[in-house]
Order: sequence, then C-alpha cells, then structure tokens
Amino acid sequence: MIVRVKPPALKPGDTVGVIAPASNIRRDSLEAGLDRLRAMGYRTAFLPSIFDEDLYFAGSAERRTRELEEMFVRPEVRAVVCARGGYGTNYLLAAMDLERLRPHPKIFVGYSDVTTLLTYFADALGMVTFHGPMVAKDFSHPGGVHVPSWEAALSGRAGWNLEESSSLKVLVEGSAEGVLYGGCLSMLVASIGTPYEIRTDGTILFLEDVAVKPYQVDRMLMQLKLAGKLQGVRAIVLGEMRDCIQTKDQPYGLEEVILRVLGDLGVPIVCGLRSGHVAGENVTLPIGVRAALAAGEDGVCLRILEAATAAGEAVLSTRRAGKLDEARRRT
Repeated sequence: MIVRVKPPALKPGDTVGVIAPASNIRRDSLEAGLDRLRAMGYRTAFLPSIFDEDLYFAGSAERRTRELEEMFVRPEVRAVVCARGGYGTNYLLAAMDLERLRPHPKIFVGYSDVTTLLTYFADALGMVTFHGPMVAKDFSHPGGVHVPSWEAALSGRAGWNLEESSSLKVLVEGSAEGVLYGGCLSMLVASIGTPYEIRTDGTILFLEDVAVKPYQVDRMLMQLKLAGKLQGVRAIVLGEMRDCIQTKDQPYGLEEVILRVLGDLGVPIVCGLRSGHVAGENVTLPIGVRAALAAGEDGVCLRILEAATAAGEAVLSTRRAGKLDEARRRT
C-alpha cells in the first residue's frame, strides 16, 4: 500500500518555482505565464539556464535534473510548476536523487510528457501530484487556466465537486470510488515494461491525449488491457481527446473505438474532462487522492473526497497514516 504524502498548500504570496524538464521553451511564452502567476498573487522563481537548448530539449538532462532538484529543496519555493511538456522527462528518471526530494514534498504541476514525473512521484514517493496547467502554455494566454479547480486542488479544500463534470458524457453508467490517477495516455503506455511502470490498481484512471488517430488510441488502450493495467481499475475518465480523428468524414467516432476496447470492463466510463491537452480552461486534477464518480441518466459527478494539500507542513494521508502507525506498533 502506498502511503500518500500531501504537500503544503499554496496561498497568495507564496513562491512558485518554474522548471523546464522536457522540451525547450520560448522566452515570450514563459514571461507571459509568469506575469499571469504574479497577477494571481504569487511570487515566481526560475533558473537562468531554463532557456538552454540541446536539440529539442531544454538543455542537457543533467541541467534539467539539477533544476528540478534545486526547486524542490529551496525552502522558499512552495510549488513547482512545469513550463511545458514536449519530450524529455524520461531522461530524468534514473538521474534524479529521490532521497534528496523525499524530505521536501512540494506541489508539482504539469501534464503531457510531465505525466512521466507525476506518476513516478506518486508511486515512488507517495507524493500527491497535480495534472494541470503549465506556465509557458496555459498560463501564457487568457482563458487558459480553470481557476476554481486550481484553487480547490492546491489550497487544501476537501470534499469538492469538479464543476466541469456536469458537461461530461456518459459512455458506461455506474458509480465508483478510488484513487484518482493517470495523465497522458501515450506516456502511461510508454512506462510499461520499465522500472517506472504505472500502478493502476484501485484507481479512477484518467486518460487523455491529443492528435492521435483512433486506431492509435485503440492500440494504446489494448496495450494497457493486455498488460493487466485495467484489471483493478474502478472507473475510467477520458479527457477532451482533441484532434483524435483519422479523417473528417470517417464513418465512426472515437467513442465507438473506446467502447470496443473498454466496454467489457464492467466499470463506469465517461469522457470529455478538460484537463491536459485542451482548448482552454485547463482543469487541475490531484493525482493520488480519493475521488468518487457517479455517472447516470442525470449526468456525471466527479467529487474529490479529500484534501490534496496540507495546511502547514506536509502530512501523510490521514487514513493511510493511521494504518501505517498500526503496522509499526505490531512490529
């Protein structure tokens, strides 16, 4: 059982550290995103080396690893938010010193290629992470960030309903409770067969991607299925899946493809959650906290059952901390 660690909550006046762990970034996009964060009341910090370029990366793997570790250990930094995704976070997996990060749990936010780090930190460190807006992407233009979910997820609120769930489409009815987990489908599938393989048992699994053809979505879902990664899943929530078409006049829809692969799982399935690669108002989803999904004729309700961050210092998830203490007393 993973013991979850909730990082300290974020409040106005706190410092947000910005990193580029994957692809290189545009200065103007980063500066626009930083301006938005400051307008929301946060201080910002980044390393001058964030603008480095090495092929399609934001500098060498060593630079990107050092940047991430430094932002986690800096005492004034309360949240670490990625500038963008792209490609390259897999280079950091073996290079990072997890024991250096472990004493300094921080809010960590990103999506796309950053899914690799979100799930790794959630699984290896037990740290609650956040699938949500990035600085040089969503924060850099008006309407890019869904502010209510950002504030609810990062401020330590418990028992809140995701407002956007009312617009989700039901593919398979039902209700379930589990740990919210997932991210970009391509990245989740890429973990299979590696030491960093995703752990999906007991989860409400969130899957999203962009510009992949329906047969490619089919192939990736089948890989998850054949690898046994869907056997213990309690429910599946899909994202917007923007531009996931073969041709504009194709005689089938993506929903038909999804149901062909997932329809026999016997779990609720909904689609359209606006987090990750989205047209606007990117929703922040806490990864590693308990959630409840209800999908029926009246629509969809996705409720975050527990706080994803802690007031003051980082704490163990209360429910799991109690079980851990009990186990320790028995030894």
